[in-house]
Amino acid sequence: MLDQNALDTLFINARSHNGWLDSDVSNEQINQIYELMKYGPTAANNSPARITFVKSAAGKQKLKAHLDEGNVDKAMAAPVIAIISYDIEFYEKLPFLFPHADARSWYAGNDAKIKSAGEMNATLQGAYFMMAARSVGLDCGPMGGFNSDTLDKEFFADGKTKSIFLCAIGQGDSSKIFPRSPRLSFDEACNIL
Repeated sequence: MLDQNALDTLFINARSHNGWLDSDVSNEQINQIYELMKYGPTAANNSPARITFVKSAAGKQKLKAHLDEGNVDKAMAAPVIAIISYDIEFYEKLPFLFPHADARSWYAGNDAKIKSAGEMNATLQGAYFMMAARSVGLDCGPMGGFNSDTLDKEFFADGKTKSIFLCAIGQGDSSKIFPRSPRLSFDEACNIL
């Protein structure tokens, strides 16, 4: 089992950050995040997530136009904003990723199944992304307040990538986080049958 320090880092003391310290996120850290998150399980190892790391001032200005008003300041102040999205042609990589069966045929031509599997599994990978970012010493600020249609047209002009959520990463400013909100108890959220 992980030690208490690791549990605190990943879960217990981890918070969703709204403010950021003026510190860089290195390209090495960005690479480390991916190299950890890629090992999280997905259905048939389909690995549909695609991540666009918006780090430059020009990239942030491009992103800004698609953010809801309440997310502009915290996104623009973050060292990096990751666009967590999925590839609508993820199944084309299944002969490599899942050679045990003809998994490509499970999705090809079935738009509803592609959307369902792509969104669900890329969202799982987005959660792995946050755990990986925390593992390399960064804080996270996931957010959903943005116009996915206009963002996708701006960032993914070929129409083959669909955004799901954004996640700011960097060193969080703990003076700008809200008090921790309550959580449901085990009995309120779980059943053992």
